[in-house]
Amino acid sequence: MIELNGTIGRARRWTGLLLALSASLVATPVLAAAFDDCAAQAASQYETGFADIGRETWEIDTDAAIAACTTALEAEPNSAQLKGWLARAHFAAGDTASAITLFEEAAAAGNPLALAIFGDMLITGDGIDVDMERGARLLTQGAEAGFALAQNSLGLSYDFGEGLTQDYTQAARWYRAAAEQGMSKAQSNLGLMYQEGLGVPRDYVAAAAWFERAVAQGDASGQVNLGKLLQDGLGQPADAKRAADLYQLAADQGDMYGQNNLGFLKENGLGVAADIPSAAALYQQAADQGLPLAKHNLALLYEDGRGVEQDYAKALVLYKEAAEGGEMRAAVNLGLLYLDGNGTDVDYDEALKWTQLAADNGQPIALNNLGHIYENGLGVESDIQAAVDYYQLSADQGYELAADNLARILAASGGDDGTTGADDGTKIKTK
Repeated sequence: MIELNGTIGRARRWTGLLLALSASLVATPVLAAAFDDCAAQAASQYETGFADIGRETWEIDTDAAIAACTTALEAEPNSAQLKGWLARAHFAAGDTASAITLFEEAAAAGNPLALAIFGDMLITGDGIDVDMERGARLLTQGAEAGFALAQNSLGLSYDFGEGLTQDYTQAARWYRAAAEQGMSKAQSNLGLMYQEGLGVPRDYVAAAAWFERAVAQGDASGQVNLGKLLQDGLGQPADAKRAADLYQLAADQGDMYGQNNLGFLKENGLGVAADIPSAAALYQQAADQGLPLAKHNLALLYEDGRGVEQDYAKALVLYKEAAEGGEMRAAVNLGLLYLDGNGTDVDYDEALKWTQLAADNGQPIALNNLGHIYENGLGVESDIQAAVDYYQLSADQGYELAADNLARILAASGGDDGTTGADDGTKIKTK
C-alpha cells in the first residue's frame, strides 16, 4: 500500500470533566480553562467532541502543547485524556521516552488516542521494543471504541499481518470504518483495496471514488493513487494531464511518490511537456527521501546522460542503493554495469550476485540476463541447460527477448561445442 499521510471554537463538553473532578476542588473555571488550553493544542480531530479544534500530530506546536498540557495535568493528575494529550505532544516533539510512560497510563485507562498511538509505536518499534501482538491488541481496543486513527492502523495490521493473521477482509472493514469518519488516509487505503481486489471485489470506479474523497481533503496519498489510476486508465479513460496535476499537488507537499511519478511524466512527456532536467530534479528529491524507485529512475538518466551529465559511477551508486532497498530493476541494471565494466571494473562475481538476486525475485529481464551469463560462461562455467532453463522462466512471463533467445539456443543446440557465441543482444537493461 501506498501510504503517506481544525479551527478554534468547539462546543464545550464539560459533563464528563465535571464528574471526574474532586468535590474538594473549587476552582472549576480555572481547571476547565486549563483542560481547554491543552485540548486546543494537542487533541486529535478524530476524538469525539474535538473535530473542530483537533489537529494532525505534525501540526502540533510542541512547546505550547507541552506547557499547556503539563499545567492541565498538574491540576487534574488522574485524567487519562490529559495524559494522552501530553504524551502526544511529547511524541510529536520526538521525546518518546517521556511519551511512553504517559501513553502506558492513558492506554491502561482505555484512552482511545493513547491506544492508537502507543499501539503503532509497539508495532513499528518507535522508541520502544517491537511487540506487534501487544500493539495489535491495543489498536483493536481503540478501533472497537470507534476511534478512526486506531481503526486505520488496525486495518494496516490486518493488511500486512503485523501482530495478527493477515486478513484482507478485516483490513477493508477497518479501513472503511475510519474512512466513513472522514479520515483521508483510510479513504486512500480503502481505495487501494478496491483497486487491487483485496478483501473486496476489484472495482476501479469505487477505488476512484474513495481516492477522490481523500483528494478533496488534500491528502497526498489520495492524490498519488488517483493520479496513477488516471495515468493507467483503470476504470475510466486515461487522463495523463489530470494525473500530472495530481502528482504536482502531492509533490508540492514533499511527497516522494508524487515527486517520482511527476518526474516520470516529465521524462516521457505524458500530460506535460517533456522536460528531462526537471524530471531528474524531481527524481533527486524523491531519492533524497530514500525512495528506491526514484534512485533507479535517476540512475537510468545518469547512465544514459539524459537531463544530466553522463556519469556511470553515480549510476552505479544509485542502482546499488535502489537494489538494496528492494528495487529489482535496479539490481538488473547494476548487474549489467559490473558485467560490462561501466563505472567500475568488470566484475563477473558482482554481476552474477545482483542478477541472481533479481532473478530469484522472479524479475523476467534478470532471468533472461542470467541465461546469457550461463550461456556464455561469464564468471561461471558455461552451462547451456541452465541458460535454457532461465530463458524459459523468463519467456514464461511473456518476455519476448527471452523467447527469442530460447528459440535460438534450441535451434543451435547441435553445434560442435554446444555453445552459440551469442552477442550482447541477449541481455538488456530494464527501465
